[in-house]
Amino acid sequence: MTQIDDRTTFFGVSRALVLAMMFSLFASEAAAICNKRFLNPITEVCWDCIFPISIGGLSIGGDRPDTPNQTLPVCLCPGIPPRPGLAIGLWEPARLVDVANEPGCFVNMGFDIDLGLLSLGKSSDVTQNGGATGSKWQSHYYFYPLISWLGVIVDGLCMQSAQFDVAYISEIDPLWQDAELNNLINPEAALFANPIAQAACAADCVRASAGGLPMDSLFWCAGCGGSIYPIQGDVGAHVGGVMASQVVATKMVARMHRLLLARRTASSSALCQPTSQPIINKSQYRMQITRPRPKTSGRYGCGPVGFSPQFVERFREFPFRGESFGWLMWRKRNCCAL
Repeated sequence: MTQIDDRTTFFGVSRALVLAMMFSLFASEAAAICNKRFLNPITEVCWDCIFPISIGGLSIGGDRPDTPNQTLPVCLCPGIPPRPGLAIGLWEPARLVDVANEPGCFVNMGFDIDLGLLSLGKSSDVTQNGGATGSKWQSHYYFYPLISWLGVIVDGLCMQSAQFDVAYISEIDPLWQDAELNNLINPEAALFANPIAQAACAADCVRASAGGLPMDSLFWCAGCGGSIYPIQGDVGAHVGGVMASQVVATKMVARMHRLLLARRTASSSALCQPTSQPIINKSQYRMQITRPRPKTSGRYGCGPVGFSPQFVERFREFPFRGESFGWLMWRKRNCCAL
């Protein structure tokens, strides 16, 4: 009897150990939802997105839509004495945006951290009657002067002498978590919470997806993603992770404009110095998805703000290792070069 009990005990303990190991493996896989990896600036950037490059009214290379450039090739910046130069324009990889489904997941930087009590919210899908209707996300915004780092263009010609920096972390911002508090920085959101304003976004979607620039006059629209307002991490109609993250990345850039951390760089008035602009100028940005899998070629390797995500979403959302997203924001820059 003792022998049988010992054998039963042995097998019971063995089964318990095996089950414990299986649960630990499953738990580690379930926790591995931050598909973090440092962005490789050589192989994971769509470098043909830098085109077209313009000198005055002459454009060189590329068939992507471009913002208007100064017609005359000569420009003059104020100073003592005034500084003459060439009016040039190009697209630069300037900003990185993380859109994470858990706090502390720095997708493009390759690490995640436990923010503890500073983490005010957790991202999740919002379900109703068994179906997903919306989602909440965390986001981070980085200054990313990649061209200056690589020495492709001398800083004194056109690019700002900027350094990499983390400009915004949503987890520590209480306004990002609460739509009512967020009205403090976007009180005009109430003007666009109606069917007419939302229906107008269809025109912005068509324009951005058909090879044109987004409509700056519809500044409250994120193209095919719906409304930019409220400017926080909520997505009202969650169709897929790529679409939702695209909307949140657009909202993040709009938020940076509202907080005066982003400026207008694509205009004749910005030739000598970028100008403040509290409302996003959508046409000066292009969006390249970087995580979980970067798209580095094709017309929508860097699409206009609000373009249909169907051009990039194939095989870019998958369980556990593809549920957080990264975006590289290309920015048009007009400047008066020495």
